[in-house]
Amino acid sequence: MNLLTVLAPLEGFETPGVQSFDFPGLFGIPWLNRILLQAVVSLIIIMAFWLVMSRKRALVPSKGQFIGESAYMFVRNSIGRDVIGHDFKKWVPLLVALFSFVLVNNLWGVFPLTLVPTASHVGWAYGLAGLVWVIYNGIGIRKFGFFGYLKHVTVPPGVPLWMYPLIIPLEFLSNIIVRPATLSLRLFANMFAGHLLVLVFVLGGEYLIVESEPIFNKVAGVVSLLFSLVIFALELFVQSLQAYIFTMLTAQYISSATAEEH
Repeated sequence: MNLLTVLAPLEGFETPGVQSFDFPGLFGIPWLNRILLQAVVSLIIIMAFWLVMSRKRALVPSKGQFIGESAYMFVRNSIGRDVIGHDFKKWVPLLVALFSFVLVNNLWGVFPLTLVPTASHVGWAYGLAGLVWVIYNGIGIRKFGFFGYLKHVTVPPGVPLWMYPLIIPLEFLSNIIVRPATLSLRLFANMFAGHLLVLVFVLGGEYLIVESEPIFNKVAGVVSLLFSLVIFALELFVQSLQAYIFTMLTAQYISSATAEEH
């Protein structure tokens, strides 16, 4: 038995679910909702952050410059250099931008005025994964040619000829079809489940305290709200981790698409 099954029978309590992620559009335009606004605001914040961090650079960095340089070097070295290898520098701007965008949009889930990550709507996760898919396949085709790239991603070196009918479909499915699906669904599922869990504990705790009469329910409501703080801390970790994983996998896909040997 979980909290959902306990709260569902209580009169007047609406169990959080998929409907909790539906937001009305502004000015009667369905797609012009708070999720889109969050994404637009995140772009403004990210551009402003990196513009400020890149100005007035000094040999002895200020606190702001130190924060910006630390973030940049983390993505540059821990993701770009370590995953892509010697030809990583030209991909660092993409990786920094991608990491920044995913991280800020994930952190909307713990910001008091929003409390919903942008990627909790699956379309945004699909869009980001689709962008990555176009990039790593595009650079692979540019380097090897269309048919050369297909051979590169579907025929591992050293595989005997008689195994081609089995290996080629599996490799094509894995590298071309499954990668963007898993990349998007991993991000979406973590953001959706985390936000839903927060809703259950916060709304359930509020209902038990305000609307329920038995003292046991009120105590349970207080415990639920306190536990929601733990969930928020866990969500902060998961949101940062998912931004890292998404960017790291992007670097891995770029590396595999351009490697001389698959």
